[in-house]
Amino acid sequence: FQAATRLRAKDKIEGGKIIRVEAHPIPEHPRPKRVSGRVTLVGDAAGYVTKCSGEGIYFAAKSGRMCAEAIVAGSANGMRMVEESDLRKYLAEFDRLYWPTYKVLDILQKVFYRSNAAREAFVEMCADDYVQKMTFDSYLYKRVVPGNPLDDIKLAVNTIGSLVRATALRREMEKVTL
Repeated sequence: FQAATRLRAKDKIEGGKIIRVEAHPIPEHPRPKRVSGRVTLVGDAAGYVTKCSGEGIYFAAKSGRMCAEAIVAGSANGMRMVEESDLRKYLAEFDRLYWPTYKVLDILQKVFYRSNAAREAFVEMCADDYVQKMTFDSYLYKRVVPGNPLDDIKLAVNTIGSLVRATALRREMEKVTL
């Protein structure tokens, strides 16, 4: 991407020099310390970017709104100064609503993003209608929706089968040399 950008801007940057190259990883998990005194983190700063998808605009906006509502309530509509305990109420409510979403996506990433074979199993799993419905509903409502226990068991068995099959295929492919 940088090379293509430099090529397009070649005539404008000719003779220039790179002063500094910076990058920072996307914070894909809520930060362990999100409030200190009368300061609190919201959005990306709080680590409210979801794993697997990298989505976060909804959670950024929602956390900001929830924090603002906690400040208004804690300040008695501006009649007193908020304290850390007032801000912690926002964190407790945010975690209550969205912690399961972050946990499920964390587990999915740990299981399916560790190897090419695991990613292939993930692709196979995503072809299932039940997985697509659960994914769509969870994305739509921004929460882990409760599933059908029987379908969840079938999904678990199929997922384990996909992981075993993908791992076996990977081993066979490693034997093949071109």
